[in-house]
Amino acid sequence: MADPDALRTRWSHTLDRSRVRSRSQNPGAETPAAAPAPSPEAYADNLLARWSEPQRRYHTLDHLTAVLDHVDVLEKAADDPDLVRLAAWFHDAVYLPDRSENEERSARLAERALPEAGLSAAATAEVARLVRLTVTHAPAGDDPNGQVLCDADLAILASPPDAYAAYTAAVREEYAFVPPDAFREGRAAILRQLLDLPRLFHTRHGTTEWEGPARHNLTGELTLLTA
Repeated sequence: MADPDALRTRWSHTLDRSRVRSRSQNPGAETPAAAPAPSPEAYADNLLARWSEPQRRYHTLDHLTAVLDHVDVLEKAADDPDLVRLAAWFHDAVYLPDRSENEERSARLAERALPEAGLSAAATAEVARLVRLTVTHAPAGDDPNGQVLCDADLAILASPPDAYAAYTAAVREEYAFVPPDAFREGRAAILRQLLDLPRLFHTRHGTTEWEGPARHNLTGELTLLTA
């Protein structure tokens, strides 16, 4: 189970490091990062409340924790792992299962909150760009930050069988309003799209450690759905 206090500490440390880097990269600039920044706690509490909303079954604090843990594993592959971590915090901060614009609304939330929290315009723009990238999970070959975030977000696909089964059950619960036949059809279409990709993961670790197990899990789920 996710520990909100531990997450709050992780947020504060990440935001503080990002503020310092923003100031060092923009000396003398008239940006919010150059002014005394507000305490990180209020932003952490807002985000934790969002990730704890009752409509969530998979996109919960447990998912946020897992993505942050995977970013830690992959951090050496990123240009700025702390901006990737901030993007992880925001990537599903706005989440309603029956809406299609969650990523865009999450990115706009980051664009509003992060300058106020003390980040530079450039750092804020990078976080928002990364959040929007989770619509497709298709980072460019020269986008290490994007590759790390996308791989961390999709790492659940490579879980052991029990954890993968729990993931698929949680996804179904989030879409409980969708009739069974329609859900099976829609979910199967998503699985086929994923399996048709030349690669699910883009970092070296993701490619070597997660690609094979993820394809095995996706194929097994698709077989069950279409049996």
